[in-house]
Formats: sequence, C-alpha cells, structure tokens
Amino acid sequence: MTKDDQPTSTLPRRQLGRALREAREGAGFTLERAAQLMEMGKASLGRIEKGQNDKVKLRDVEALGNLYGISQEQIAELKALAQQTATKMWWQALRHLLLPGYNTYLGLESGASDLYFYQPLIVPGLLQTKDYATAVEGPIRPTDTAADIERRITLRLERSVILTRHHSPVRAEFILHENVLHTIVGSPRAMALQCRHIADMSTRANVTVRILPQAAGHPGQSVATPYIILDFPLDSRGATEPSVVYSETTIGRMFFEDNDDMNQFRVIHETLRCATLEEQPSRNLLRDIARRYDQ
Repeated sequence: MTKDDQPTSTLPRRQLGRALREAREGAGFTLERAAQLMEMGKASLGRIEKGQNDKVKLRDVEALGNLYGISQEQIAELKALAQQTATKMWWQALRHLLLPGYNTYLGLESGASDLYFYQPLIVPGLLQTKDYATAVEGPIRPTDTAADIERRITLRLERSVILTRHHSPVRAEFILHENVLHTIVGSPRAMALQCRHIADMSTRANVTVRILPQAAGHPGQSVATPYIILDFPLDSRGATEPSVVYSETTIGRMFFEDNDDMNQFRVIHETLRCATLEEQPSRNLLRDIARRYDQ
C-alpha cells in the first residue's frame, strides 16, 4: 500500500521497472549490489524498479540488461518500454491542478484493460455529463481560478474516451448505490440527463452498470467505501502488470497493491455485485428515475 504522495507512475514505467527487478532477482543481485556495479545510487535504481522515473536512459537499460545477462531481444523490448516512459500524457499539462496521487491514477487508468468501480456517493467521472461535472467540480486550492476549474471539468469529460474509442475500449463495470441517483447534483433537469446518460452508456458492449438498491442495505460484514480496481493487459512477454486498487477519502488517496488487499477487494466487489439489480433492471431504474426528475 502506498500513500497518495507517491511519485507519478504509468503502466509502461511499471512494466519496465517490474521487468528490471525480476531480471535482477533472477541474476541473483541485490538492489544495493546492482546499483553499486552500475555506479548509481540505490535509491535511484529503486525508483526505476518502482516505475517512478519520468525518464529512464536507454544506455542504463542496456547496461542493466547486460549486467543481468538477459538476451538482446529482451533488452530491445525493455528499451522500447523506456522510450514510452518519456512520452508525455495528454493531461500532464494540468498536473499542477490535480490533487496529489490523481495524476498517478490517470496514468494507470489510461493503460488499464478492465476497471471495476464501486461508488456509493457520486457518479464516477467516466460517466459524468458536463452539467453534472460542472456542479461537483470546485476549487481545490485557494489559488484556483475559474479557468482552472473549467480545465478540470474538460479533463473529466475527455477521460471518458477510453470507454467509447473504436480501438480496444476499456471494459468497465460500475456498481452504483441507488443513493447516488437520488442525490440532486446541479438541478433535477441535470440529474434527469445524467441518469439517461448512464443508461445509454450501459448499452455499450464494454460497459456494465449495476445499481445497488437501497433495499439491499450494506451487503457484507462492513460498509464499503468508494474504490476502483484496475486490471492490465498482457505485455509482449505474455505477462501482466499486477492489479491495483485506487481509493479516495475526503482528504487523501490510497493505492493498494498487496495480493491480500487485492483479494479482499475482489471479494468485496463480488459481494456487492451479488446484491445488485441485473443489468436490464438497472437500466430500467435509471430511466424511471430520469422520468421522475422530469416531472
């Protein structure tokens, strides 16, 4: 588990770091010994292995690969990943406007293959309409201007392209507590449009929306707080980056990566899923609530 002030990371950085760490361990080197032989600091090599460096030098990747005795083909693959780590993500110009930890989440979200949401409080950003996003977005720092807020709203809306793009759209499952739909954000008219938008998105083959009805209470042994489970695609070697859970609280963000934590979140998600309405009844409820808002 890492705190919300961890350095920015992306999927290519994590993949490169994990591959280098596995190669080092396979060659029998400790982190300290490898850093010593590379004539770099232990902390510097550690950051590379954790996927926390914005840019990794190709000559360092090649030297590490030769030190660990991996093939030239593998080194070439690692160098290709290293080139991706230096690529600027489209939202990075706004990173100074984002809360600590959220830039890292965006980097991981952009590389995910599957997302699993539970949200009992608010419509997730990927499903928000502009009216809804405008109503919930506000200043997060004393220096925020109206233009800063508008740029964050635009960011929320542009993120949703991962669900609608033609090439490899992300598969996403959203479990929304019914309370989210009855909490008026903006205006009744905005809520009607928002509920219809969620229902329309749920007709996409890669998007599942299930409503946890108020009558279900709190399934499981404890009250579940909002979370997002991120799974990642296979890489060129047929391996996959370990899954991550991102969770927000009122004053901070957390990333969970330990196997025990991941298993616990998956059990929680399955428990919640079993208590939800099926997809079509969920869609019907969304449209019914939209009609009530219109009255």
